[in-house]
Amino acid sequence: MVSGMTVVQEKGSERRVVANVLRGSVGNLIEWYDWYAYTAFSIYFAAAFFPKGDQTAQLLNTAAVFAVGFLMRPLGGWLLGRYADRRGRRAALTLSVTLMAFGSLIIALTPSYASIGVAAPVLLVLARLLQGLSVGGEYATSATYLSEVASPARRGFYSSFQYVTLTAGQLVALGVQIVLQQFLSRTEMMEWGWRIAFVIGATGAVVVMWLRRGMDESANFEKQKENPEKGTFRALLQHPKECLLVVGLTLGGTVAFYTFTTSKIDAATVSWINFAALLMFVVLQPLAGALSDRIGRRPLLLGFGVLGTLATVPLLSTLAKTSEAFPAFLLMLGGLVIVTGYTSINAIVKAELFPTNIRALGVGLPYALTVAIFGGTAEYVALWFKQAGMESVFFYYVAGCVLISLLVYGFMRETSKDSVLDRD
Repeated sequence: MVSGMTVVQEKGSERRVVANVLRGSVGNLIEWYDWYAYTAFSIYFAAAFFPKGDQTAQLLNTAAVFAVGFLMRPLGGWLLGRYADRRGRRAALTLSVTLMAFGSLIIALTPSYASIGVAAPVLLVLARLLQGLSVGGEYATSATYLSEVASPARRGFYSSFQYVTLTAGQLVALGVQIVLQQFLSRTEMMEWGWRIAFVIGATGAVVVMWLRRGMDESANFEKQKENPEKGTFRALLQHPKECLLVVGLTLGGTVAFYTFTTSKIDAATVSWINFAALLMFVVLQPLAGALSDRIGRRPLLLGFGVLGTLATVPLLSTLAKTSEAFPAFLLMLGGLVIVTGYTSINAIVKAELFPTNIRALGVGLPYALTVAIFGGTAEYVALWFKQAGMESVFFYYVAGCVLISLLVYGFMRETSKDSVLDRD
């Protein structure tokens, strides 16, 4: 009888875990949809926000604004990470999606440069700053929340949904782009069609605000409510090794991910290529996350580091010369399969490094700093090298970043053993 009750309680607990993961994941998806809609539709709205001229110059301007959004991510990682550690994961997740809703709404409603002049790019920058602040906090809090509510034996599996929904947001953005391309002409897309994507994002974010109010707060945070050192920078400075580990863990993975999800084939074709490759990538995340629960996190990280270092230059060099859709798809998918060794478990590895009272801040701030410096500038650096006629140099730059991370993976401990999450 007691055994039967235990089984019922365990099943009920697992259902609760799944419900919380789903609520958190849907919000994460919408946040990243809004973030990636900028990239997916930049080729159409670049002319609306900047003076008429060379299309490459306009794209460079939108890429620069994209990088500006990344520069806000450390501030978001700090402010919202601190807020999550002090006020709760649920409160921080709700705040982050609110900021994203405002950013998307501003982009959707801002008149063109021809109508309001320099105010158009200024408002675009403001919107991107809000979005950068939002995703800087979203990543940290989402990674922390998923790791804390997950069943101990399945943390790798459940936390992998952080990148499942991150990538699904990109997929939805690409899906919206593909649908709009089928029904609107290129002229209509450039004049007003792109605004539809941001209206969808703002509306979805409002729905998520309501959903997140029904999430359970994590038990780990509840235990730390009275800790006077929760969310303080002083407490974070007591873990310098862990902060540097997050930087090293992130560097190669974030540059590789943003590189392998970018292609310069014509807009209509690359949308389909990205969509198909990313769909396969999404399926791989929970499989790799579950594998890490069985064999540990380091084997997957080492696999990514070795393959990423050796295969990046050949893959990108071939992709740059490929104009056919199917070969481009296979090359992009190959890169994403490699980077899965990082993306599927990066959230749980970082969460397993820090105690509860500074977990969101510890995950968020060093991660966001690394992404801002390297991930946010990847597209801009790639375009700069291409304009300078040295595109291949960028490929070695990506491989070099992965190599640095490989060295970190080689010397770090296996975080799934004696996890800090089990001690809080």
